[in-house]
Amino acid sequence: MNHTQNPVPTVHIVDDEEPVRDALAFLLQSHGLTVRSYASGPEFLATLGTQSLRGCIVLDVRMEPMSGLQLHDELRLRGIQLPVLFLSGHGDIPMAVNALQKGAVDFLEKPFSGDHLVRRVERALALEAAQYAQQGAQTLALERLQALTERELAVMRLVAAGKLNKLIADELCVAVRTVEVHRSRVFEKLQVRSAAELATLLAGLPPV
Repeated sequence: MNHTQNPVPTVHIVDDEEPVRDALAFLLQSHGLTVRSYASGPEFLATLGTQSLRGCIVLDVRMEPMSGLQLHDELRLRGIQLPVLFLSGHGDIPMAVNALQKGAVDFLEKPFSGDHLVRRVERALALEAAQYAQQGAQTLALERLQALTERELAVMRLVAAGKLNKLIADELCVAVRTVEVHRSRVFEKLQVRSAAELATLLAGLPPV
């Protein structure tokens, strides 16, 4: 198994039964999905520092020496946010509820059809792709914010709050024309076209 960094969205299968891992991998690969398999929770955890994780994680509930639920808890502690799908031949309702409350996106009881699993995995991959795109957009927006001067930041906050140029000028004790120039630069640097678009952008970011 290659542990080099790989940003390609991947289905990470963690199951301690080799025939199950192989069957799942074959099924998902036959639908054009990229798959990596791991024989245990500790094996998967050992790879976290050696690859760039994308995609989703398929966990068997009953594994040794670390159960799927324990592995899920450890992933959360480490800040791994990839969607997790649990597979169980012994699952019960409280176990499923507990897993979902802790952030799992799905809990499938065996036996299940191959098509059903593929649909759930594809849904999890779509969810991760949307989250990844949002994180990328946020990172880009934060980088653009760092290009603003202190005065531009002050104008930006007031524009986003819906204040008119004259009120902003009065509050900052500058000329209206100065506000107009700073406002134009803020829009250009952040690549927004209106106060409403600016407010929407900032609403999705940490306070600045």
